[in-house]
Formats: sequence, C-alpha cells, structure tokens
Amino acid sequence: MIPHADDADPDPDVSIVIPLYDEVENLADLVERVREAMSATHHSFELVCVDDGSTDGTDRLLLDLAGTRPWLAPVVLARNYGQSTALQAGFERARGRYIVTLDGDLQNDPADIPALVDRLESDPDVDMISGWREQRQDKALSRRLPSAIANRLISRLTGVHLHDYGCALKAYRRHIIERISLYGELHRFIPSLAKEAGARIVEVPVRHHARTRGKSKYGIDRTFRVILDLILIVFFLRFRQRPLHAFGGLGLWMLTPGLGMLGWLLVLKLAGEDIGQRPMLLAGVILVLAGMQLIVAGLTGELLIRLYHAGGLRPQYHVRPAAPPRSLPPAR
Repeated sequence: MIPHADDADPDPDVSIVIPLYDEVENLADLVERVREAMSATHHSFELVCVDDGSTDGTDRLLLDLAGTRPWLAPVVLARNYGQSTALQAGFERARGRYIVTLDGDLQNDPADIPALVDRLESDPDVDMISGWREQRQDKALSRRLPSAIANRLISRLTGVHLHDYGCALKAYRRHIIERISLYGELHRFIPSLAKEAGARIVEVPVRHHARTRGKSKYGIDRTFRVILDLILIVFFLRFRQRPLHAFGGLGLWMLTPGLGMLGWLLVLKLAGEDIGQRPMLLAGVILVLAGMQLIVAGLTGELLIRLYHAGGLRPQYHVRPAAPPRSLPPAR
C-alpha cells in the first residue's frame, strides 16, 4: 500500500477521493483539472486516487504523477474489489474537513468542486451535497431509462428524494463519512446511508460531460444488482435496530391464517367429519410452521442486535456536532 502523505503535514481542508479502474487515458488530464480547480480557491487540498486493480497501466501512471505532486495521494489495491471498496479505502485515508467524491472518467467536472465546498463551509445546516446531472450527456437509452427508474424507486423506498442517485460528484462533512461503512455495492446508496447517520442533504445541479476517452464500465446487468441491493438497503434502514418487526411481522401474517385453518378443521373434526384428505390441513400446518420459524428468526436477530450494541461495536445514535457560533452585530 502506498502512503498518501507525510503524517507530519497539516491536515488539508478538502480531501478529493476518486476511484479509478482502467482510466489511463483520462488520469493525467483529471489530475491537472483538479489542481486547476482547487488552486483557484483558498482551500488546501489532497487528491486521494484509488486504483481498483486496473489492468491498463493506470496504477503505474498514478505513481508517476504522485512523484512530482505532494498533494496527490495514490492508493493501489491488490486487485479489483469494486467501487464501494475503492471508495471506502479512499475515505479511510482522507484527512480533510470536507470530503468530495467524483468519478475518474471526466464526465463529472472538477470545476464544480469549489462551489460544493463553499456551500458546506457557508451553510451549517447542510452536511452533504449530492450532484444532479440535470443536463445529462449520456445519449444511450440503455443507461438513461434504467437510471430514471432506479432514481424514482430508490427515492420512494428509502425516503431520501433525489433526482440523481447515480451522480458520483458529492461533498460531505467529515463526521458523516466517519459514520458510514461501504461494502458490496452500497456506493449507490450513500445518500440513504448518510441520512441514516444523521446527515442533512441537499441536491444541486452540476455539469456533466459525455465520455470522450476510455470505455464505460456500466451495463444493463447493473439494473438487476441495483434491485437486489435496494432490498438490502431498505431492510437495513427500516429494520436494522428491530429485526423482530420484520421477521416477526411476516411470521404473524402467516401464523394467524394457519391457526385459523387448523382451528376450523378442529371444529369439523369434533363434528365427526373426516379432515385427513383436505388440502387445508396441509396448508394450515405449513403456515403455522413457517410463521413460528420466522418469529424465532426475529427473536434471534433481536438477541444478536443486543449483543452487538452491548459490545460497543457501533453506537445506537449520533450527536450532531456543535455549529460554530455566528457573530452577532455590535450593540448600538
């Protein structure tokens, strides 16, 4: 692993985290455009580029560029782990008060970064800014249509209403990133995870450019993975602290009609009717057994959550950092 900077250096104001995978054609231009954008501001910065197992020489070029740029912090992963893991690796090495993410394909414009940082600095009521590619330059319907459907579906199910979940250009206060842990492919749902961590989120339009170099890493198969990940994130947001409400609730919905069926069959049996060949008997038994298993699973989940919190592995709540006092006008 390549260290990002001397530990004796003061922490920068802004950490820009960019995951890279086979972006050798865009990398040099990307680094220069980030430098130009940040050099025009009063903010100190570092650029944390995470190479996610590229095979086209991105890693070698990244190390060469870092040799003459002390503000460039290269991280080279041993293999391709996926965008979520690459982002997490960057987050763990970022030192800035504000953390900005964007893609490495130059479709996001680094010139938008200063405005996002200035908004965080000037507005204490905002913890995260999510970019909105209002004038999106992707022409392929195979990308635009699934993205539009996914944005509506995710917004509805998670309660975090954004126009553009897929925009990688986002800015955060550091304490929000410290509360988030990414794995799998949860990078698509960072706004939802941030909201669960207490973030106040706004969405602002940002520029978007068509890809001119390199090859897109997205395909239609991503839609099916998004659906599966959405099921996970909805369960996580709604039932992480109370698994019995999820499993137990479903178990009661199955147990109640099952007991009703068996009760009715018991009445018929006492009345002298033969119930041994009735399909209702088998259905009732299956519903009762399945319902009981789900309730037991919910109780087991509650015990695990209790042990998890008792061990202090994760806090049950977060306290909002105190905002710096605003200057008052002089007394008359």
